Amino acid sequence: MSTLAIVVTAIVAASAAATILGAAVNRRSGVLRETSPEAPEAFANTSELGLSQAGPTVVHFSAVWCGPCGAVRRVVDQVCADLPDVSHVEIDIDANPAAAKQLSVLSLPTTFIFDAEGRQRYRSAGVPKVADLREVLQSFGSSGGD
Repeated sequence: MSTLAIVVTAIVAASAAATILGAAVNRRSGVLRETSPEAPEAFANTSELGLSQAGPTVVHFSAVWCGPCGAVRRVVDQVCADLPDVSHVEIDIDANPAAAKQLSVLSLPTTFIFDAEGRQRYRSAGVPKVADLREVLQSFGSSGGD
């Protein structure tokens, strides 16, 4: 086999691997994953996050330099406008790196949903879909968040 054929084969294989990896990452982006109520991260100290004690709170970490963070803000504002019992807190990761570290925020945007007791119930990296976010938040009203 010639050197050119080996190089072309390697480039094609690398491109295929990158495409598959990119598709896998994109599939998970914005998906709300449930956090087990017994998991240690569900009991993080959230007293300084400004969570509501009357209902669920959507917390999302953002930064002025983060393009997708604006999309999260629009999605959350749209959903919260329809659900008056849901609060929204936006935390600038540059201004509050301690909160980001405490909640293991490794990428932006990252969104959390906390129940009225301050337990982390859902987490999402990327921009959540309006329908998914609305469905999860409405489930708190019908089940009391438990």
